[in-house]
This record gives sequence, structure tokens and C-alpha cells, in this order.
Amino acid sequence: MNYPVQQQNPAPAPTRVGQGTAVEQSRAVAEVQAAIYVARQFPRSVSSARGSIHSACQSMALAGKAFYRFPRAGGAVSGSSIHLAKALAQSWGNIQFGVTELRRDDDYKQSEMQAWAWDVEANSRHVLTFIVPHARFAKGKVEALVDLRDIYENNANNGARRLREAIFAVIPDWFIEEAEELCRETLNKGDGKPLAERIAGAIKVFDSLGVTKDRLELKLGRPSEQWTGPDIAQLLITHKSIQRREIAIDEEFPQPKVTADEIKANQKAPAKATTAATEPAPWPDVTQPPQQ
Repeated sequence: MNYPVQQQNPAPAPTRVGQGTAVEQSRAVAEVQAAIYVARQFPRSVSSARGSIHSACQSMALAGKAFYRFPRAGGAVSGSSIHLAKALAQSWGNIQFGVTELRRDDDYKQSEMQAWAWDVEANSRHVLTFIVPHARFAKGKVEALVDLRDIYENNANNGARRLREAIFAVIPDWFIEEAEELCRETLNKGDGKPLAERIAGAIKVFDSLGVTKDRLELKLGRPSEQWTGPDIAQLLITHKSIQRREIAIDEEFPQPKVTADEIKANQKAPAKATTAATEPAPWPDVTQPPQQ
């Protein structure tokens, strides 16, 4: 049996366009045309772009936040951060990028967002449209977000991740790999301080977060006296990820496991010490006469 199909008429277009809307439309068209014209008149120089990114990546200010790290499926995922992506886009030149919240739906508790990057000179554009639920996964369960600041930060974090991918999609891979290698070299060398001083500084910084030296040594698999420059670089990346709330302290630095023998030994040791300390001195033998 055939049922009649009801045709859905599209929503009627507005019959009147306001002056503000018309001005904004004209401005957007003129801005695009001007960007293309400037890019064609002043094309990028690859040598200048390489020199610019070399100078940027040799600074600890960029190298210290150039990578991220967060847990997933019992392991850890790491890669280049949005900070490095923006530095690459600025050095490469003639690239426009941004993140836009297209619509927020409080009834369905989600936001529709768009991240994009456009190489104006090569006319290469990468656009990502995605849905961000107003929720986050924490402590093994999904937690709904109600506070407006939490929703904003959640949207910003998800938008930054998509923006990073959009920028990397319009930049050559060799340029990205060269910048990553330069940042790793800068992290391994440090800021000119001796290795022993950098190790002591790392221990002090993590101690302020509640992470003891034993937990750091357990994570790296060797005592602090044997740590190297790459070890300090890894700890620096982890510290930045903790500050950005990409990873939890207990997930990255698990508490050392205590065996049953160690528990028994700890229970017996205080008991013996207490017994020895509280045991009264022996009484003198009064059956023997005192010696003259």
C-alpha cells in the first residue's frame, strides 16, 4: 500500500534584510577578496618561513607547551599542541584560521561548532563541523555540565583540538615535522641550566602538586641520579598537560603498590620498638647481701 508523501516546504527566506546584515555581508565579501589579493601580491617565502619557525622553536616559551599528553585506553596519547599549530600557521604565512560556535542548544545540552583553516595563497581550505555535548568524562563516568563557565571551557578545549587538526591539514608535513624536532631538541637542552639543577627543579615542581620523588622515579623507571635531558623534557610535557587539565595526576603517576610482606613488616617493627621502650628495668636481686 502506497502512502502519500507529504512535501516539506523550505522555510521562507526573510523578505527584508536589515542594514546591519547587508553591511556585514558586504564586509565579508570585501575581506575575502582583499585577503586573496594580498596573498597573490606577497607570496610566502619558504626560506623566511623556516627561519621564523626555527627562531620560535628554539625558545622554551614555545617548546615548553608545544606538546600535549593525555590518557586513553590504559595508555597515553601525545602529539603537537594547538600552540605549536598556531606558531606554524603564523610562520608559514597567508593562512587564516578560527573557531566558531554556530549554535548552542540548552534543551539537548550540546553546541554545534566549526573549526576552519584556509591557506589563502594556495586556496586550500579545511573545515570541521562537529557537535560538543555539554558533558565531560571524569572518574569513570559522564558528568553533565551546568555552569556556563564549564560549558565555555569545554567548548573551547574541543574547538582547539579541531582547530589544530584543521591547521595541520593545510600545512606541509615536512614543515610540521621540522618544527617538532626543533622543539624536542630545545626541551632536551633545557634553558641553559645544568642537568642536576633541572632535575632538582622538576622534583620540587611536582612535589608542590603532591607527587613525591618516589612516584617520579617509578614513572621513569630509574632513580633521579640517572635521569637524562629527555626525561626532564617528558616531565615538563606532563606538567603542562596537568596544568591544562588534559591528564589527572593519579592517572599519570599511580601510587606505588605495597605488598603484603611490607605491610606485615611495618606492623611488626613499631610493636617491637614500643615493647623495648616500655619494658621496665629488672628489679635488683635482694636475696644477696650487698657487697662491702
